[in-house]
Amino acid sequence: MSNKNNSPSPPLPWKTKLMIRILTTVSDFAKRSDDSVNRTVVRFLSARAKSNAEPLKGVIATDVTVDPARDLWFRLYVPSDHLCGPSLPVVLFFHGGGFTFLSADAVAYDAYCRRLARKTPAVVLSVNYRLSPENRYPSQYEDGFDTLKFLDSKNCEGFPENADLSKCFLAGDSAGGNLSHFVARRFAEEESEFRRVRVVGLVAIQPFFGGEERTDSEIRLEGAPLVSTPRTDWHWRIFLPIGSDRDHQACNVFGPKSSEIQNISAFPATMVVIGGFDPLQDWQRRYYHGLKRRVPSGKEVRLVEYPNSIHAFYIFPESPDAPLFFTEMVAFIRKHSQVSQG
Repeated sequence: MSNKNNSPSPPLPWKTKLMIRILTTVSDFAKRSDDSVNRTVVRFLSARAKSNAEPLKGVIATDVTVDPARDLWFRLYVPSDHLCGPSLPVVLFFHGGGFTFLSADAVAYDAYCRRLARKTPAVVLSVNYRLSPENRYPSQYEDGFDTLKFLDSKNCEGFPENADLSKCFLAGDSAGGNLSHFVARRFAEEESEFRRVRVVGLVAIQPFFGGEERTDSEIRLEGAPLVSTPRTDWHWRIFLPIGSDRDHQACNVFGPKSSEIQNISAFPATMVVIGGFDPLQDWQRRYYHGLKRRVPSGKEVRLVEYPNSIHAFYIFPESPDAPLFFTEMVAFIRKHSQVSQG
């Protein structure tokens, strides 16, 4: 159930408030009046985590290049206690940031992916895709899909033998949730081109969708942390093709300008995550219902709601809903890994 409170935010712990202030300050300071981004400022002020070839808290993390020409790479997380033995699912993760900010090695995402790899257990790949406005749509979608194709070749150093590509999951938050949907869609449409990879699950965490219409939640939660309407409008303006409006199918995924998913039967089981203080929740709910109407009966399309949570709540460890969501995500991956084994 969505939050009906008129307040744009629930009471937040001081650590969360501080982190939000840092994130918004960095992004606002980096934005130029001509809609370009000062990457020097972003790099200087962004906190990044290093990879580690030796186990750290039970996880080995190495960076793997997919295409040096476009600086496309991913951080590979492997649980060191599970290098041999039973097969492990593979999770391809896409970070948020409005297609404009953040990276695969951002501290918050690094910590989450490490924990996901250790606790599931799973092999996790956090993709560092190209960013807008330097690279507009469909660059990010191409990077995501090409990483999936790279996985299908299974020729990267450090990839464990027991990683089972027939149990592959796509996941991401905000813009990464949007990206995950479109990679899953393209996989469904080009499934026959893959020899090893089978995408069996999608976790869309508060996915970044929108449209020309202003929904009730966007109006009611104007001024919400991180994703106020002026911020999201700006992100869409510098991401979508020049001249496009927000009813472009990359934004309004089941809207008037969208096309139907070909081979919908190959679209994976999906979990959609919503926060009650997220202005984007109405679009996310429409996505859930649109997907539910399209996939074959019997395939799971699940909605998980946290009524008291803001956008990106799960990257803040002090959020009471963060551990609840982590448990839900792990359970979803385990469940559909078992189903894929048949």
